[in-house]
Amino acid sequence: MQGARRCVGARAPLPRPGLEHAVTTDRPAEGADSAAAEGAGTPVDGPSGDGRPGKSAAAEALAAAVRAVESGERSAASFFNEPAARPAARPAPKPVRTPAAPSAPVRRQPVPPGAGVAEVLAAGGAPEQLAGPATEVLGEQAADVLREDPWQLLAVPGVRPEQADGFARALLGAECGPDDERRARALVVWLLERAALAGHTVLESSVLRAELARRSVPDADAALQAALAEGAVLVFQEGGADEEAEETADVRLLLGLDRYAMAEESLADGLARLLNNGPAEAGSEWGEAAEAAASPSAAELVRAAAGSGLVAHSGGEAARAEPVALVAAARSLGLRAWAAAHTEDGRRRLVEQGEADAVTVAGLMAGREGPGRDEDGALALDLLAVLDAPQLDVETAALLVESLADGTRLVLCGDPGVLWSAGAGRVFADVVASRACPVVVSRTPDPGPIGELVSGIGIGELNRVEAPGKEVVIVPVRDAGEAVHRTVQLVADSVPRAIGVPAGQTQVITPGHGGAAGTRVLNAALKERLNPGPGRFGGFDPGDRVVHVPAPGRAVPGTVVSADAEGLRLDCGGVPVVVAPERVTEEVRHGWAVTAHQAAGMRWPAAVVVLPGDAAGELTRSWVYTAFSRGERHLSVVHGVDQALPRAVAEVPAKERTTRLRSLLEAQHRAAG
Repeated sequence: MQGARRCVGARAPLPRPGLEHAVTTDRPAEGADSAAAEGAGTPVDGPSGDGRPGKSAAAEALAAAVRAVESGERSAASFFNEPAARPAARPAPKPVRTPAAPSAPVRRQPVPPGAGVAEVLAAGGAPEQLAGPATEVLGEQAADVLREDPWQLLAVPGVRPEQADGFARALLGAECGPDDERRARALVVWLLERAALAGHTVLESSVLRAELARRSVPDADAALQAALAEGAVLVFQEGGADEEAEETADVRLLLGLDRYAMAEESLADGLARLLNNGPAEAGSEWGEAAEAAASPSAAELVRAAAGSGLVAHSGGEAARAEPVALVAAARSLGLRAWAAAHTEDGRRRLVEQGEADAVTVAGLMAGREGPGRDEDGALALDLLAVLDAPQLDVETAALLVESLADGTRLVLCGDPGVLWSAGAGRVFADVVASRACPVVVSRTPDPGPIGELVSGIGIGELNRVEAPGKEVVIVPVRDAGEAVHRTVQLVADSVPRAIGVPAGQTQVITPGHGGAAGTRVLNAALKERLNPGPGRFGGFDPGDRVVHVPAPGRAVPGTVVSADAEGLRLDCGGVPVVVAPERVTEEVRHGWAVTAHQAAGMRWPAAVVVLPGDAAGELTRSWVYTAFSRGERHLSVVHGVDQALPRAVAEVPAKERTTRLRSLLEAQHRAAG
């Protein structure tokens, strides 16, 4: 495919972990220039005779390719002779239906440590507590894997390079060195995994080379080549619309993990399939349905969905009524139409707007909610409207699109101003930017002072709004200690008294977990005021407000009910959940205060947004937009960042992500004419 070629090494991926945490502040270096790298799948040679690490011919070729592209001597296209085959679509699963709600409490079973893992960890000076996670990530042969390659410990969530280096030194002794090929290969994969935590599906080779050099890898080119040869990493060319243009156009060579690269290509193929196999011609009944729509924006959305298998719909909270109207119109025409939200709270809001059969994306995919699957394994529907689409990560989106049969209409709906997904990718933004499908921009504004404030933020303006009913209140603070004090005061006293919203319906949102006014400190202070107790169940007491994270990117609010030998018992929106004792620390946090990423897709009657001075550098327009739009009736801003707030709104739209979906869709769109 022009503009989105790929070149891969030997396909023998190393076992790697899933993402433990959805958001991280540890990011790769940014701002590096575009660079190129190319690998032929050949292993790197061992040390040279003088003891220095030697380079193979393939590693030399990699370095030469980089220099040639960067200097302009050759185009990156010249290093790619044949386009690689696109990945085959996975077969759809057989129809499976499960109950709409679990009949027994949900419990995630821990993985028992494999034989000998604890002994190997002890020999390397690593904590015994890593035995279970290491077995979960590396499999039953984890002990042998770690003996042969100690740096595979980096695959265990939470382990950092310096810790893996210490483990390797203890096991290998004098054989351990910074130039060890195993170390370099593991670092490449670890860096790409950390990048995925920050939302990237790929990184430019220049960024990887800089990060490897910062971690004392003496030959970054050889390290990249080794990772390519093992099949742990794939390399892609991006840029250039045709062969002639590729000689002069800016071309990037990107590296990514197989997991995200294949998901992104599968998603692009699936979206193209829906576009190419969409409705050939809309009947007059669709026009009549559009005429009957309650608003011009809803009518425009109905017309767009009538003639296309893929539509993007952009709008705020009030605009959610438009996909609800579309689903109702489609059902009136005899189609099997459904609306799906990202969270249970989002599903509840759809029900309140009249979509009684609304589902969550997770429930739809698992078969707990919605129509189930047909005899071919596809979801048994004709039109699916996915709300909160910016929260779709690339892997979830790929699985969802694969589950849609040819001829199904998919409508991706979302607010373009909110934070992107907690997982890797920026699916909704890339689909909109590609212009590969109709894009309907709602003209329905969010009402009231909060809606006016948020609308201004969306275009980079932090305006003063009139709030006669105290819908928006700014509380200036001088330091983090005062921010914590005023936050507790607002939640426990001021908001209930002045606004009439009880503490249990007020959500505190802050930029991060750490810091002097992060979620940990705020939750400790709020617990002491709202539900004091000794924390006898692993730091929790009955009645504690919590967030349960059963999987990366999923933050489910709940309340502690009790605890017993089986684990901590939670009530998560009416669903009983049991978290095993050994997983409580990993999966459960107090939830009076959360991050904006955790709050995305949910709303509360009142929101208190805390902006401590030490978080000024973390603010972006999308963060502010997301946090400020979580309150339905009231917003209090505990303001301690001075001019950093208007500056972030005006000058820092979002933290950029490197992805390939937009270029893949644009290339397919060009090819289709």
